[in-house]
Amino acid sequence: MTKTISRLATLLATALLATACENDNINPYDYAGSDNGAGTEQGSTDVVKTALAEYPKGSIVWTRDTTLTESVEIAKGASLYIEPGVTVTCKSEVQVPVEIVVLGNLYCMGTAEKPVVFTSDTKKPADWGGIICGYNSQEVVLSHVDLAYAGATPTESSPSFQNKLYKTSVEDGLPAFFFCNTNGSFVMTGCFFHDNYNDQTYLSGGQAVIYDNILADSGNAANGGEGINIKAGCKMDVANNLLYNICTNGFKLSNAGNSESVPLSQFVAYNNTIVDCGWRRSKNKKGGSVWLEKAIAPTFVGNLIYDCRFGMKQPAKNGGDIAHSVIAPNYYFASTETGVKQMSRDADMAVWSDLDIKSATAGDKDPLFNDFKQNPKMNINCEIDDPEKGAPLPFDRSWNFNLKANSPAMTGAPTDIQRLFPNGIAFIGMKKVIFANTADDQNYRFCAPAPVARFGAKL
Repeated sequence: MTKTISRLATLLATALLATACENDNINPYDYAGSDNGAGTEQGSTDVVKTALAEYPKGSIVWTRDTTLTESVEIAKGASLYIEPGVTVTCKSEVQVPVEIVVLGNLYCMGTAEKPVVFTSDTKKPADWGGIICGYNSQEVVLSHVDLAYAGATPTESSPSFQNKLYKTSVEDGLPAFFFCNTNGSFVMTGCFFHDNYNDQTYLSGGQAVIYDNILADSGNAANGGEGINIKAGCKMDVANNLLYNICTNGFKLSNAGNSESVPLSQFVAYNNTIVDCGWRRSKNKKGGSVWLEKAIAPTFVGNLIYDCRFGMKQPAKNGGDIAHSVIAPNYYFASTETGVKQMSRDADMAVWSDLDIKSATAGDKDPLFNDFKQNPKMNINCEIDDPEKGAPLPFDRSWNFNLKANSPAMTGAPTDIQRLFPNGIAFIGMKKVIFANTADDQNYRFCAPAPVARFGAKL
């Protein structure tokens, strides 16, 4: 069973939808008929007022920590706002894995000091499903969100399956975040996604800016798992992100699923850092750092790839549209001879450019991170999630992947990249929020940073 925000739409459609509701309970379903639920209890029939802000008419607002034992479904046309510092804990010992299915709009308004947290009670990968957005989802803001332990496999009773989202089977686990509306928009900024069992993101449509995020420790040896996985219908600027220990690829870029109604993707990625990716993929050998397929023609330059299993690759058939891509220069470092070989011109399915900067021998051109501990037992082809067998060490938030002042990667990245959204993307639902204190005000327009001459990210 799924008690969801669609229940709110049903209960209040005729009488209360013109008012607003604030969830101020541990139970997110007590919207009406309680002292803490209905909008009329907030002193206004037009807007929701909390200690932080005033929200638009008809909004649902979560202000306190919430434990979910069932999936949440945000109905088409409805908007859920989650205030800074709120923790959403998903119970794992349930018959149907908890999912957050967004058929309407979602605004996670975390801050660096007070992120919005999605976690589980036992803190194990695949404890819950993920944030799964629908074909009519117009706006999703993930600002300073910590999201972990997602990736559970849905059942036929799961709302993602019932709404025919992601995949039409229940064989594979869910991505931590899924977006599919080619006419919708989303932003990911300042987020920390980690310990998710499958893809961190799976994106099959939408306008987006993705920047200043950390995606770490994801995927599984049997089925893999990508960091940023895009299909047809996407238009995205992706910059200044760190991707660490992603099971398959940091970036999987494809125009799969394109048709007359779904445009080919436009994708611009620059100044990203990809570290220790592709280690655990045992199903096949395609994983490592960047995978291009099915006529994708990205701009992918100024990125730093460090000790990943392979360099940029594409399948022997049905690969990327290399002629119309801009895929160099990027900076590739390998600390082992095996890594050097697997990033070479002669590597199987390699996408090569003489403009790239690459290690000629093990340890050559070390980009000099400020503080990073590589596994001393490192085995770039270990194919098992066990540091004792050579897999990457678990991500440590104290590590500093910024470059030292004398790094050879500090200069040489192109700065003339044309962003798809040089003025950013405006989110109308955020614009309508009126903050009580101007010091707490949050932007409604999000823009990826301008490209810089440094290879990789600075976080």
